[in-house]
Amino acid sequence: MFHDSSQRKYWTFDTEEEVEQMRCEANQKFRQKMIESGKHVVNESVFLERYEEDILFRHYERRLQEFCNVFKPAMPKSVVGTAIMYFRRFYMNNSIMEYNPRIIMLTCAYLACKVDEFNVSSSQFVGNLVQETPAGQERALEQILEYELLLIQQLNFHLVVHNPYRPMEGLLIDLKTRYPTLDSPEMLRKHADDFLTQAAMTDAGLLFPPSQIALAAVLSSASRFGLNLESYLTECLGLKEDKETLSKIYDSVRRMKYLLKRYEPPRPEDVNAYKQKLERIHVEFGPSLSNKRKRGYEEDGHVAKEPRLTEEEEWTDEDLL
Repeated sequence: MFHDSSQRKYWTFDTEEEVEQMRCEANQKFRQKMIESGKHVVNESVFLERYEEDILFRHYERRLQEFCNVFKPAMPKSVVGTAIMYFRRFYMNNSIMEYNPRIIMLTCAYLACKVDEFNVSSSQFVGNLVQETPAGQERALEQILEYELLLIQQLNFHLVVHNPYRPMEGLLIDLKTRYPTLDSPEMLRKHADDFLTQAAMTDAGLLFPPSQIALAAVLSSASRFGLNLESYLTECLGLKEDKETLSKIYDSVRRMKYLLKRYEPPRPEDVNAYKQKLERIHVEFGPSLSNKRKRGYEEDGHVAKEPRLTEEEEWTDEDLL
């Protein structure tokens, strides 16, 4: 149950500012580590600023979602949600400058399949890197397995993720059985699903319980049809006399809607510029990073169409699909 879960205790935060502070600290920690290494004359302008990291993070998070959405066999929504949450949690305490997001995103998806018991073999998993050669898929698997323990450790072994998909199903069933005022609750599903998909691209899962996210999705969907479900909240959910809880629910829904409204997809020109900057960071500080972290970037040939990347060749995200 969520109430007693590690997610509620360790991975649910009070404010966006608290979450952003942790990401800023991860950025600063990497900068300080490189400066103190003494191996380079460091010009701090070479580092990614926090907003630049955030743009790259949003880019790779979207790539992760796209990879999961076209996965064969079809990946359950709960597995996709778990993978995305792993990705968010990992980069709360680690900088993109230190750990290559291309490999971390694949490792998050691979681990989510195992934890949520979506039974695909390792060869099936990397087989979804459809642009890759068999040799490249094998190298991809080697890197994923190499990073799997690191990911588990950085998640503090808190691997169970409570997603909002099951609570949303429960709400739709409850509307059908206990709220006859609404003729067809099923019509709310599509917009509610869209809301959850968009919410996964924000910090909603780090700020709100999954049941509240699901309720916000249903209420948002209802509003698209000009429906007011306040009587459902007051009568069926027993909040008629609990004005304080009802007010908190509405406040949470407003905050979530604002998160979704504020989200902006990264611009391709920004992504390309900051990718180049990230590449320079790995060239500049490669010797100061552990072999594993350095290999994570330099050997990302598993997402290229050729068996090996040369220094002149470039990797593109489209090779994931």
